[in-house]
Order: sequence, then C-alpha cells, then structure tokens
Amino acid sequence: MEIGEKIRRLRLQRGLTQEELADRCELSKGFISLLERDLTSPSIATLTDILECLGSDLPAFFSEQRDEKLVFTEEDTYVKEDEEGLKGSIRWLVPTAQRNQMEPILVEMEAGGTTGEDDPHEGEEFGYVLAGAVQIVLGERVVRARKGESFYFRPTEPHYLTNPGKTTARFLWVSTPPSF
Repeated sequence: MEIGEKIRRLRLQRGLTQEELADRCELSKGFISLLERDLTSPSIATLTDILECLGSDLPAFFSEQRDEKLVFTEEDTYVKEDEEGLKGSIRWLVPTAQRNQMEPILVEMEAGGTTGEDDPHEGEEFGYVLAGAVQIVLGERVVRARKGESFYFRPTEPHYLTNPGKTTARFLWVSTPPSF
C-alpha cells in the first residue's frame, strides 16, 4: 500500500495544501511532501494525527475498500416468471437494488397482463416502453404509453400498469424507493 499517495488524495479531497496540512498537524511542509512521495514513513502517532486532521482514522485508512460493481451482465440478473396477474416476467437488472435508492427492472407483460395494484407510497416511478404499449392507472387517471415513449409519476394514489393490447409489452421500470 502506498500510504503517501493515499494521504495526498485525502488532502486534495479536503482542499488543503501541503502547507495547510502541515500547520494543522504541527509538522513541516517538507515532511508532508516527502511522505506523499513515499520517501519517508510516519510513526503510528504521526499518521494518526495526520488522519485526524484529514477527517479519517486508522481503520478507515487501511480498510481495503472493494470497487463497487458498475456493470451487470445477464448472469447477475434475477428473473421471476409468471408473477400473479402479470402474464410475463420481471427481471431485476441490478442484483443489489433493494439496498439502493432506485430499483430498475425489465418487465415483459403479455396481452391482458397487469402488475397488480400498488398502494400510494413515497418516491417516484419512471418507465420507458421498449415494445408494445402499456396503460398506467394512477388513481382515476388512465394514460397509455407506447413503444419509444416514457412515463413518470409520483405514486401518491393507488397505481398499476396493464397491457390492454394484443402483443407483449416490454418496458424498463425504475422506482424509488425499491418496491418490487
């Protein structure tokens, strides 16, 4: 592990110059410069003081944080077939979505299918129709979205989607917070 580079990154994230960090830690600017270039090593006490000035601590500094996964393949997804009333499938596109603020799913709904009514809740819902058409029912309001169109609403009333057409509808649906 290159301690110096990690300290340099923390310092720059905090918007401090080497001199400002040195002053806060009661060290010389030259020592901070040597440290950031890994030309010297601090004692544990000095490293603890530097990290405290940078708003960190030893456990956080030395934890090996894994890179968060950015790209998900088909093998990462989970598919639920023949959900009650849906007449189709729901594919969770991000396996950890339940822990995130938004949940993207890919829905295939055969003719006559429905997502089932969902109660009002906090958050927002967005969809993009990839094939066919869907009807969005939000309280008493019924609106149709066709291939190439998107929909967005705040779920302040009971709501659900249906496919009143004769072909399978396929749409990307993103909700916050996760609700599926």
